[in-house]
Amino acid sequence: MKTGLVVTAHPGDFVWRAGGAIALHARKGYRMKIVCLSFGERGESQFAWKEQGATLESVKAGRKDEAERAARLLGAEIEFFDCGDYPLKLTEAHFDRMVDIYRELNPSFVLTHALQDPYNFDHPNAAHFAQETRVVAQAMGHKPGAPYKYSAPPVFLFEPHQPEQCNYKPDTILKIDEVWKEKYEAFQILAAQKHLWGYYERVALNRGIQGSRNTGVPMTYGEAYQRLFPTVAEELA
Repeated sequence: MKTGLVVTAHPGDFVWRAGGAIALHARKGYRMKIVCLSFGERGESQFAWKEQGATLESVKAGRKDEAERAARLLGAEIEFFDCGDYPLKLTEAHFDRMVDIYRELNPSFVLTHALQDPYNFDHPNAAHFAQETRVVAQAMGHKPGAPYKYSAPPVFLFEPHQPEQCNYKPDTILKIDEVWKEKYEAFQILAAQKHLWGYYERVALNRGIQGSRNTGVPMTYGEAYQRLFPTVAEELA
């Protein structure tokens, strides 16, 4: 079975930025796994903190429930690292677990954050973590003797909230028309961030227009990605 891996700092990130890719590949038969480094309990839960009697634990529990339901709707499994939020505090144990996940899953691709984001340092930190563990997973000297079959996968960076401020230049637009319904339903699960539902619908529509104009392929909704490493091709057409 082919597999895909998503490494995300917060629950909302995998929904807004990669929900279409997750649902599309799950529908194609891929085993999709999300590694969610935090519950977004501090910086990504504005509406949850407005509820009377909200505590850190109650907000975390609510966001965990939202993330699990969104992942299930999109057709993915999810694993939480619970390493804090604003800021992420990744440990050696988190690092080792991430390497193990790469080796266990042997993903065909990995989706993660842009390399820069001056508005949210959790995002580039998550991207660095995803890339470093991807490379270390290749090293035979890391946990020598461990049985695994692993090739470092291609990395695609999903779209940040303000791409022009993050030096983000997408080179791939994924057509997600057939799974837009699922992606928008996943939006609606994220009650703690309902102020972003309309924003990310507009992003998907804009990328759909750009994808159609650039390729001639009719599409309404799209997701943008930036490939981190070169691909190998036998021809350019």
